[in-house]
Amino acid sequence: MDVPLWFALLCVGVLGVKLIRPPWWLIGVLVLGGFLLADSVFAPAVDGFVK
Repeated sequence: MDVPLWFALLCVGVLGVKLIRPPWWLIGVLVLGGFLLADSVFAPAVDGFVK
């Protein structure tokens, strides 16, 4: 069964929000921080650490 990565991340995100109930501002900060980090000079270091 092939599941797209965006769909798997969406499911995990929805379950995390329903079960843990973090504040919406924290979700926004994490998402915005992820986008900014992906476009920074630290992106290759993070990519090497994740893989």
